[in-house]
Formats: sequence, C-alpha cells, structure tokens
Amino acid sequence: MTSLRTLLAASLLATTAVAAHARIDREVEKSFTVTGAGTLKVSTQGGGIKVVTGSGTTVKITAKQKIKADTDAEADEVLKKLELTMEQAGNDIIVVSRYERQPSGFRWGSWPPVNVDFVVSVPASYSAELRTSGGGINVGDLEGTADVRTSGGGIVLGKMGGIVKAHTSGGSISLSECRASVELNTSGGNITVGRVGGEADLETSGGSIKIDSVEHALNAHTSGGSIRATILGALKQDCTLSTSGGSVRVNVDKTAAFQLDASISGGSVDADGLTLTLTSTSRRGSKLAGTVNGGGPLLKLRSSGGGIDIVAR
Repeated sequence: MTSLRTLLAASLLATTAVAAHARIDREVEKSFTVTGAGTLKVSTQGGGIKVVTGSGTTVKITAKQKIKADTDAEADEVLKKLELTMEQAGNDIIVVSRYERQPSGFRWGSWPPVNVDFVVSVPASYSAELRTSGGGINVGDLEGTADVRTSGGGIVLGKMGGIVKAHTSGGSISLSECRASVELNTSGGNITVGRVGGEADLETSGGSIKIDSVEHALNAHTSGGSIRATILGALKQDCTLSTSGGSVRVNVDKTAAFQLDASISGGSVDADGLTLTLTSTSRRGSKLAGTVNGGGPLLKLRSSGGGIDIVAR
C-alpha cells in the first residue's frame, strides 16, 4: 500500500510539473520596405535576438512568442498584457517587446509569462542596437555599427564594418572581424576575436581572451584566464595586456619599435627574437623591461598566475 501511495504521489507531482511548464508557441511576422542604410533597434525581455543579412530593400521581422499556458484561451489572456511594437521611422526599424511589471507577491514560475525571441533580416548596410534582459544575441555580417547588450546570454558577431560595442553579464563573446574599433565586455565568459582594424578594448571577469590580430591599440584584461594576441605591424599606440589567473602570449612584428614593460608574480618572462635593450630585469626572470628596436609606444604585460611570452615574427 505504501509503495502504491508513493507511486501515485510521484505521478501526481510529475503531472503537476508538466502542467506548470506547459508552453504554447506562436509567431508574428511583419515586413518593411527601406530605401537605404538604417538602424535596427530591438528591445526584448527574456528572449534572444538574431539578425541575419538579407538581400534587397526589405526588413523582415519574426517574433517567436513562447507563452506559459496550457490552452489557447490562456495564451490569449497572457498576450493581452504584452506590448509588442514593430514600426518604421524613416529607414530605422524599432522593435519592442515588453510585459507589464511583475505584481508584488508573485511567486509562481519566472517572469514574464511570455518570452519573445526575434529573428530579423536586414540589408547588409544596416547598423544594430540590440537589448535583451535574458537571452543570447547573434548578428551576421553588417557594414554598419553594432551596439548590443544582454543580461544573461552569449554574443556572436560576424564581420562588422563599423564600431562594435558588446556587453553581457553572463556569457561569452565572439567577433569574426571588425574594420573599426571594438569594445567587448563580459562578466562571465571567454572573448574570442578575429581581425580588428581599429582599437580593441577587451575585458572579462571570468574567462580567457584570444585575438587573432589588431592593428592599433590593444587593451585586454581578464581576472580568470589566459590572453593570446597578435599585434600587426608597428605599434601605433600604447598596449596593455593583464591577467590575474593565467598566462600571456603576444606576437609582435620583428621590426616593431616599442617600450617593453613585462612582469609576473608567479612565473617567468620570455622574449623570443626581440632586439631588446634592457633597462630593468630580475634574477628570477619575473620582470623584463627595456626598449625594442629603439623604443616607441608602451607594451605593458602583467600576469599573476602564469608565464609571459613575447614572440617576434
């Protein structure tokens, strides 16, 4: 009897759990015709944003609604309190998904009871301003700028023509390429970057940093991982790479002229192929400072938990 009661109780709990997590999916689509470059502006609560490059002069928006409801009638009631706006202002497209404020004392499930993911197709000439409080952001190849922010997801960016700014409080960031400057910041993930034509400012509190190549100033800081970077050509501006929990490896052009200041509290500093005139060093090899090829902008390297390698190519 006890076993039967236990089984029935477990079945009831399982049924309740399924009911509590029931979901109804719906889609809303809308298209706009534009006549030139514009900006896509998207803001959503608890949903992801994906921007793809389309052809022609059409912007197409698909809003994917994930509604916590058991029946269509319940879903209809939930959607009455959802503000879903898709409108055009010149060549700019403005998209907003916002649910009413969570009532005080509300405890069941998460809020809001409907999340909206957006998939938007735009011309390649477009820029993007994207905000979500709880989802990932994915942007294809765009010639314009990108300013993206999420409170709880990863960010993936393709080949960008304009300035890129990206921030997430809980995920990794990757960028294929940018012809302008970039500013990437995450509180909990890795940063991976391809080629950057302008300045690069990269910071993470909980991951590693890798940048294939940068042509101007590079500032890279992490509290919990390693840094790998390549600086192309001559150092045009001061560069700083620092980590509190990993190693640092930077590749430089063998003809580049700069001032080196590298030190570490838990390893050694190695310089391979550099023409270096020392101004300061340590017995244990934990510090190396001097001029390279006559000196120039400062290359400052710091690590608390791994080695530092500077390699001339």
